[in-house]
Amino acid sequence: MARSTRRRLSRVERRLQLLGVARAIFASRGFEAASIEKIAQHAGVTKPVVYEHFGSKEGLHAAVVEREMEELVAHVVAGMSHGSARQRWEGAVAAFLGYVDTEPAGFAVLTRGAPFATGRRGLTRVIDDLAERIGDTFTQEFRRAGYPPRLAPIYANALLGSVTQVGQWWAEGGKVLSRDHVARHLAALGWMGLRHLPRSPARVAVTPSAGAGARSARSS
Repeated sequence: MARSTRRRLSRVERRLQLLGVARAIFASRGFEAASIEKIAQHAGVTKPVVYEHFGSKEGLHAAVVEREMEELVAHVVAGMSHGSARQRWEGAVAAFLGYVDTEPAGFAVLTRGAPFATGRRGLTRVIDDLAERIGDTFTQEFRRAGYPPRLAPIYANALLGSVTQVGQWWAEGGKVLSRDHVARHLAALGWMGLRHLPRSPARVAVTPSAGAGARSARSS
């Protein structure tokens, strides 16, 4: 009888293999519908092997999400590492959409429902984590531009929220518009808002219309 020549994977290699298999299954099925049994079957191992590496399905999902966040952050940081402030912002937007385009399974894992135990779900988690991980860059830019650095998280979350939401819309909408087209418009929207940002925004007073005043008088 011929002996199998398949090489036994090291512990590190096995972990990476399981992460890759789980990534694909979580992306296609979502957390709830995915099972350790199915993941083990696709990886060619038994369920105890998966549990040995990650402890539970929640632990495996968390490891997949963490790996994808590191990949996404690396894309965004690389995109905003050179050039003027505007070029860095545009680079970050383009890098984010590049990740969405080239890593659809990874983006699906990040934006689909997560286990309730994590406390945060989908887009909210992506925005929170991105804002936290590249928050230093936003803070430095605010300080350089003469704005209070403590306000940077407001704008980091607002801008990243818009980019993430548009990224999901673009991915789910079949990418009818080109990646470059979407990136240019999204980057311009964010930059115009930052470019004309007042150092101390004032509340815009709302003046009641004449019709509203008349209705108010009649009701009293």
